[in-house]
Amino acid sequence: MARRKFDDEPDNHDRWMVSYADFITLLFAFFVVMYAISSVNQGKYRVLSESLDSAFGKQARPAAPVLNEADPTLSPLRPRTAAPDRKRAAALRREREQLTAIALDLQKTMAPLVEQGRVKVTQTSRGITVEINASLLFAPGEARLNAESNQALIAVAAVMKNDSHAIQVEGHTDNLPIRNAYFPSNWELSAVRAGSVVRLFVEQGVAEDRLVALGYGATKPVESNDTAEGRLRNRRVQLMILSSLPEVATEVPVVER
Repeated sequence: MARRKFDDEPDNHDRWMVSYADFITLLFAFFVVMYAISSVNQGKYRVLSESLDSAFGKQARPAAPVLNEADPTLSPLRPRTAAPDRKRAAALRREREQLTAIALDLQKTMAPLVEQGRVKVTQTSRGITVEINASLLFAPGEARLNAESNQALIAVAAVMKNDSHAIQVEGHTDNLPIRNAYFPSNWELSAVRAGSVVRLFVEQGVAEDRLVALGYGATKPVESNDTAEGRLRNRRVQLMILSSLPEVATEVPVVER
């Protein structure tokens, strides 16, 4: 009987690529795992571990929540500062809304004087500023409130009486020197004018512990003192209704030189 001839199968010279690819895959997985382990974030490590299990055919395990050990009440993978930041943002929003409502009330209360340019109401990150021209409040060189100013300030006190914000009353003058039996300089004049406004507020029911009187003299002009119009603008009393949530100050390290 004739012997059957079998063709020899050709050698596959590319079989080494299968082993090489497996080796490279395992090496990549090893370095990824090492990098994940070196990271503090346990959540990322757990996600990576489950992904590798799924890739190599293992059944994925249900992920357990990773809680912050210092505060187990925090939700998974959430930074500890997230909740306080949201709370502060909400508090700041409420504070701005409250100050805006107060500013609108003051603007409405003093509308005729605002239209005449004798009162200016503005709102900033510090709070509300009510700038009142001194000619509305006092006679030149005096610190006694006149009848017209009493009505305006009583209306302001009515708005602020039931509020809780601190009120800083600032007296300002122009740079023309003053020297008489009552006021040796503009410092005393500005301070006594601020004190007169504070005293009226207290008489109208505003709590004393919310009030402070400051005299700046001519040191903080808002216009040039070279003109009569500028000096008129600089002679003023400013009511600062301060925000109860001031901006957070940034700490700067002191470096020795």
